[in-house]
Amino acid sequence: MKKISILLLAIVVSSCVSKKKYVALQQENGEIKSELQKTRVANEDLEAKFAKIQERVDEYNSKIMSLKAESDSKYEVTGNNDVFMSNDSKAAMRQTLTKVDPNKLSQAKTLKDSMNLAIAYNLEKAINTSMNEDDDIAVSIDETVVMISIDDNMLFNTASYRLSSKADAILKKLADVINSEPSLEIMVEGHTDSRTINTQNIADNWDLSVLRATSVVRELQDKYDVDPAKMIAAGRSSFQPLAPNDTKENMAKNRRTRIVILPNIDKFFALMASNN
Repeated sequence: MKKISILLLAIVVSSCVSKKKYVALQQENGEIKSELQKTRVANEDLEAKFAKIQERVDEYNSKIMSLKAESDSKYEVTGNNDVFMSNDSKAAMRQTLTKVDPNKLSQAKTLKDSMNLAIAYNLEKAINTSMNEDDDIAVSIDETVVMISIDDNMLFNTASYRLSSKADAILKKLADVINSEPSLEIMVEGHTDSRTINTQNIADNWDLSVLRATSVVRELQDKYDVDPAKMIAAGRSSFQPLAPNDTKENMAKNRRTRIVILPNIDKFFALMASNN
């Protein structure tokens, strides 16, 4: 009798445990289904958001391609991608090139060569119109860089960085050239001979060359309204002589102020196009 009772108790306990596990499994299954449903909803929401984003990306890409097509119709890039200019600027450049020496023009092999010729022509015309009558001023042009060398006695008193009265005429001409062409930027270099100098206000030739360059830049800005943002003042001391410092004549050549004029090519061709 006892054996039968124990067996029935074991069956009842086993049945209760199995039912609890079943209920727990059902509950777990319901939770999983609920989480799965939430995941599906979230996924659908993300897919909808992604579709909207992709739509906007496609719209922007379409606009970019449209702008690129429009840009390509107006601009040309050379094979080495170092020149970028509008067709209007090219037309203005071609018009300028009709005035250039045919021998020089025949040597232009690339678009950049043609640009250099056009810029050099305009700069040389402006410089020569204003300055070639002065014997103490030398003008040279290397590609698009113009270098104007002014003798020391045209601008300064001996061993001084203060401008003399003779400087007014030449600086006025120089300012006229710079102000007539907004695309120009200039560097003013002071040069000395090799004789040492040491005074209360001037420590050495480095000092003198820098002070002279600064005097010229300041005068161009204050008296002749040259934009200071277009100018650089530099001192070279005696270390870039034109001739050996072995005679008075050679030392006089080395005492000079050099004006280096560099056109901003982007601005230059923008102006050419606007004046076309």
